[in-house]
Amino acid sequence: MPKLTSHDGVQLYYEEAGTGVPVVFVHEFAGDWRSWEPQMRHFSRSYRCITYSARGYLPSDLPADPASYSQDHWRDDVRAVIDGLGLDRPHVVGLSQGAFAALHFGMRYCSRGEPPEARSLTLAGVGSGAHPAHYSNFQCISLANADLIRSEGMDAFVETYGHGPSRIQHQRKDPRGFAEYAKQLAEHDAEGSAMTMAGYQGKRPSLYSLVDTIARIDVPVLILTGDEDELCIETSVMLKRAIAKAGLAVLPQSGHGINLEEPALFNQLVGDFFHRVELGRWGERDPRTAPASPWGPGGKP
Repeated sequence: MPKLTSHDGVQLYYEEAGTGVPVVFVHEFAGDWRSWEPQMRHFSRSYRCITYSARGYLPSDLPADPASYSQDHWRDDVRAVIDGLGLDRPHVVGLSQGAFAALHFGMRYCSRGEPPEARSLTLAGVGSGAHPAHYSNFQCISLANADLIRSEGMDAFVETYGHGPSRIQHQRKDPRGFAEYAKQLAEHDAEGSAMTMAGYQGKRPSLYSLVDTIARIDVPVLILTGDEDELCIETSVMLKRAIAKAGLAVLPQSGHGINLEEPALFNQLVGDFFHRVELGRWGERDPRTAPASPWGPGGKP
C-alpha cells in the first residue's frame, strides 16, 4: 500500500497513474482518494496523475491530536505529496475543502516574486462559508456537524449533509453515481471526519480577510463553480477579480461536487486549461478590464 510521509510525520495513502506532466488532485470533505476516479482515468492518458487521501481519511493516518487538523496542515500536505514524489511543478486541482488547500498552497508557494512550486491551480467548488455574510454561521454549523458525526455516526451524516441543497443536483442527474458517492462517504472514519470538520472547516479563516495575499498568486488559476452551488458563487467571483491570472467557468444547473456530477464538462474545461498553460497562452487579465477592487466597483461587498 503506497504511502508518503507528511512534514509532521502523518502517513498519506496515494495512488498514481500515467506519465508526463504531473497533476495532483486534492479531495473535498465528503470525498477521499476515490473521488477523482473520472479524472484519473481521463487525464492519466496524457499526464502523471496522483490522488491521495488526506489525514483523517482511510487508508491514510488518523492523527489523534485535534491540532493536526487545520488549514495549514492540509496546505502543507499538498507540499508533502509534491516533495515525497519528487514532482516538478505539478498542476494542482482541488475541490471544495481541497480547493481551499490548493488556494492556500498557492498563497504560500506560488506568490509573486518567488519561484512557483506549481504550474497552475484549479479551484472547483471553492468558497463555502467564506463570505462575511455566512462565515460565523458556517463555523457554528461545522461544529454542530462534528457533534452529529460523533453522536449519530456517518450514516446519519450522509442522510443530512450528504444530501444537502448543493448535492441533490448530482442525485437528480446521475442516481448511480450519487449512490456511489454516498456509499463512500458513509465509509469514512467518524472520528477523523469529526476532527476534520471541527478543526479545518470550523476554524479556517474567511477568504475575504486574505484578499491581499490571494492577489499575490502568480500562476494560472482556473475557478469552477456550479450555478446552484449558492455558498460558492460570490466567493468564486471575488477570487476571479482578485487573481490577475484567473479565469472563471460556471457550470449550468450544477451543484457542488462538479467533478463527479459533470465529469465530461469538468474534464474538458480543465484539460483545455492545462493545454493553454503549457503553451504559455493563459495570460494575465488586461488591467483595462479590471474593477476598482477585488469586490468590484464600489469596494466592499
